[in-house]
Order: sequence, then structure tokens, then C-alpha cells
Amino acid sequence: MPKLFNEPTLRDLSTGPRRVGALGRSRAGSLGRPLAVALLALSLPQAVLAGPAAKKPADARPDYTAAQAATARPEGLPASVRIAGDDTSAFQALIDGAPRASDPWLVLSGGGENGAFAAGLLAGWSERGDRPEFGVITGVSTGALIAPFAFVAPTLGAKADAALRENYTEISAADVFEFGGTPDSLTDTWPLKERIGRAVTPALLKAVAAEHAKGRRLLIATTQVDSERPVLWDMGAIAQRSAETGDPRALSLFRSIVLASTAVPGVFPPVAIPAEARDGNKAKPFAELHDDGGAMAPFYLAPAAALEGEARLHLPTNRVYLVINNRLEPEFQMASRTTLSVLGRTMSAAIKAQTRAALALTKAYAGRTGLDLRIALIDGRFAKTSEKPFDQPYMKALFAHGEALARDGSAFTQAHPPATALDLDRREVTESTGSVTASR
Repeated sequence: MPKLFNEPTLRDLSTGPRRVGALGRSRAGSLGRPLAVALLALSLPQAVLAGPAAKKPADARPDYTAAQAATARPEGLPASVRIAGDDTSAFQALIDGAPRASDPWLVLSGGGENGAFAAGLLAGWSERGDRPEFGVITGVSTGALIAPFAFVAPTLGAKADAALRENYTEISAADVFEFGGTPDSLTDTWPLKERIGRAVTPALLKAVAAEHAKGRRLLIATTQVDSERPVLWDMGAIAQRSAETGDPRALSLFRSIVLASTAVPGVFPPVAIPAEARDGNKAKPFAELHDDGGAMAPFYLAPAAALEGEARLHLPTNRVYLVINNRLEPEFQMASRTTLSVLGRTMSAAIKAQTRAALALTKAYAGRTGLDLRIALIDGRFAKTSEKPFDQPYMKALFAHGEALARDGSAFTQAHPPATALDLDRREVTESTGSVTASR
């Protein structure tokens, strides 16, 4: 979650509706609607919002059904480029089809500008010289912006780390969003969309495709707004399609997924992704809405049912590196008696609580299965705070902090000891009832 609700920002907005352009120029829209109203509207049933005689606006999406959503595929691409992120069987099949999935994994969380931590950590790890070629890399929200460059490091080398350094130390809020301008969010992320367009090039997709061909996998999570389900995208398969056919829809989809995974609901606009389903003998086109993958979970290791022990899953890897781009401990900051300030502080607390819960669940899964889980997060060793969204001095300091920790080998703590040979045998477990039974 980017820090859109800091006190300096609130003071700028508290004087009433104003057209505020993040790049110093106005676009359509204003902050005349408080965040509280937007969030309240999101919580109401659609029938209440629409009313008995509601009419669709001129730019409404074509209707489609749950059945069509279940069989939909991205327009012009095979359905296999994505799976439902909560489908354990589909996830098992995906990773079983990846020859390098037995190598260490890298899991990157959300966290807005705090992604500077992971970016610096990866740079420092490269400098140290023992950074693995991860068999699987997953990214959510800001982690989705980092993951492609982490994935192509074996092909692009120092250029990949240099891109992350630029993206997380040379930007400001003006490069990410501006207030107002869309009917479905408080801000417009056209600056970020343009930045992604410049960074995600055909050359980058060619490098992603090359690493995918080695048996590695790059996975990014979004939330499908209409179905209320996570979607896990096989970005290497999309890149491969682009490299093999030159289909511009593959490049466009890759960019849209990265943008969608960062789209904080109600704050950043959701992303419309063209899709199609069979309607009899015809293809029915429509637009799916996707937003922040972090709405479902702050990071993605595996479907929730598997982590909770309700479904059986075998991870082929023995080690996972988890990077949490956030602080987990409470931070004191007085809230002003304004809607935005109170909501901002409460949302920060909620995100930390969600992350702590997800981390506890992941540690429990590692304990049951003998997974060697290594965790890096922003802890008490970093004391600086930011005063505004995407504060450049703060991001530079956080990047340098992550870089230094990785360089000296102190970034990760071991949440669970490595599995022994006996433990590896015991990883063949039955978790369908939530209990674990050793196989021998």
C-alpha cells in the first residue's frame, strides 16, 4: 500500500475539492469524494448501489456470466497463461511442469515505495556473488514491478539490477499517480502506466522468454474483481508467446498485469483486461477488471488451502526466500480528526495485521513440510520514516539498507531449519483434514 494518506498530503487536500496534478498540470477530476464514501460504496450490495431503475453508463462493460468467466481466456492468448490462484490442483500442475521448480524460490510481497527494500536487497545479493538463479519467482503489488527484473538477471546481468535501482531511487509520486481523473478511484495512475510501458519492452519479454525456456517460472498475482478470486499469471508463457509470434497483445497483456497487480482498490484504478469466452459457436468478448494482488494476500507462495492444510500440495523446492516489503511492528503517528487520516492509519494497521497472519500461516506450513523458509523484512535496523508518498530520500536510504544487509549476508533469518533426509520423506503428507500424517 503506497503512503497516500500522510499528513503533508492530507493538509494539501483538506481545503476542499481541488484539481491536483501529480506532474504539476491538471487532468479531469478532483478529490470531492472522500475515501470513506468510496469504501462504504464498495461494501454495499450491487442492488443497493444500482437501484431498481439504474441504467448503465455509456462506457459500461458488456455483461458476462460466472460460467463464462470460468472458461474465459485473455483475448488472443491461450487459457494456459493463467490459473485461478486458489486452485491447488492447477497450481500443482503448473509447478510440476517447470523443470527448475526444485531450485530455490523467491517470493516478493507488496508494499508500495517500500519495494526499495527488495530492490536494494537483490542488488546487494548480486554484489555478494551468491544470489541463486531462482526456479520460481512470485510477485504481488510492488513485488510485481520487481519480479520481472529479478527473473531476467541471469540474462541481463547488471542491467536488471540497474533498472531496479532507477525504478526505486529516482522516482517520486509524480511518476506514479495524480489525484482525480477516474470514476472508480481516487487517483489516476497514468504516469505509472507510461513508466511501465517504457520499462516493459519487447527486449525485456525476450529475456523473460529465454529464462522461461530454461524451466524457470515468473508468476504474478492479481485479483479478479468480478469473481472475487486471485489469478496467477504465467508471465514467462506470455513472454514466450510474444517472442514466438510477435503478437502485440502479449506485450500489452504483460504490461496490464504488472499495472493491475499494483492497483490498490479504490485508490488506484482497476485495469480492464480484454477476454473472451465461448458462447455457443461464437467467441464472446468482454473486459475483466483486475486490481491489486495484495487484496487477497500480501504475498503469494501457494494457494491458501494448501498453506492452511486443507488441500494437499507438494512443493518441489526445499528452500524459499520471502522478502516482505513492510514493517510488521506498530508505528506511532498521531492521526488528525479527518476521514482520510483515520482511514489511512487504520488501513496501515490492517495491512500489517494481514501480513503477520499470512506470515504465521506460511511459517506453519514450512514447519509441517520441512521447508527451509528464509525471511527478510524491514525491521528495527532501519529507523528512517517518510514524510510523503514515494519520498525519494527515504527510498534511497531503504534501497541502501537492503543492499547493505544482503552484501554482508544478514538480510534473511531462518524461520525453519532445513529438512533432513527423514524430514524429506515425511513431506509426503496428507493434509486434507487439516492434520498431518507422516508417510512412514
